[in-house]
Amino acid sequence: MNDHTPQTETVLTRADTEDGIATLTLNRPAARNALSMGLMTALDAELAAIADDRAIRVVIIAATGPAFCAGHDLREIRANPTRGAYEAVFALCSRLMTRIIRLPKPVIAQVHGVATAAGCQLVASADLAVAADTARFATPGVDIGLFCSTPMVALTRAVGRKAAMEMLMTGDLIPADRARDLGLVNRVVPQADLGAATMALARQIASKSPLTLAIGKEAFYRQAEMDLDHAYAYASEVMTRNMLARDAGEGIDAFLQKRAPTWTGT
Repeated sequence: MNDHTPQTETVLTRADTEDGIATLTLNRPAARNALSMGLMTALDAELAAIADDRAIRVVIIAATGPAFCAGHDLREIRANPTRGAYEAVFALCSRLMTRIIRLPKPVIAQVHGVATAAGCQLVASADLAVAADTARFATPGVDIGLFCSTPMVALTRAVGRKAAMEMLMTGDLIPADRARDLGLVNRVVPQADLGAATMALARQIASKSPLTLAIGKEAFYRQAEMDLDHAYAYASEVMTRNMLARDAGEGIDAFLQKRAPTWTGT
């Protein structure tokens, strides 16, 4: 395993495996990995670098300490109570969450402890999520007079409207099994198996054609915002473009010839 720690000191660490998986680990355990400006900037920059890194096929977002992410750093936010400062925080957060969606590689959240407010938003923004059976999720801004409006954007795209509204209006913590039932996470595993289960899923996905994954991820999010007719027209064009790629021809030929495909990402 090749370890790479970015220049952002200790708020975020990165570890790359030889089979193309980058694990970005939130590293503010004493603050329950609250999303400070520094941490959001570091995570956004690392994802931007990974976007063009052909060696990386899948990204895992994990965390140290007792919690996955407790949301925004409220102490930092209240230290400068001005419109400009508030706008900067939420603009950076929105850019980070959009970066995850637009990244041409799958992103998996590896969740333990609590994921609340913007931490829950981070989970909802990831393409996939694996949670420990002890993990809990909430959008509790309503309890402190601050509706979780930006987390709401990701949450309402991950779960049904009624479920999202209940989380947003009550602020209640929901257990991992309930989060799976709602579609917020994909898999729930014992705490002791969390890292191994997440890595196994990442390796399964990393074994696919990186070009196909990139095409499919972009198409998934784009068609979801379209009406039915436009979605089918768009998806048909994507399928045609995908079929013309070298990896699609290789994959089909390998299937017909009963052999393993060799991907080139083209």
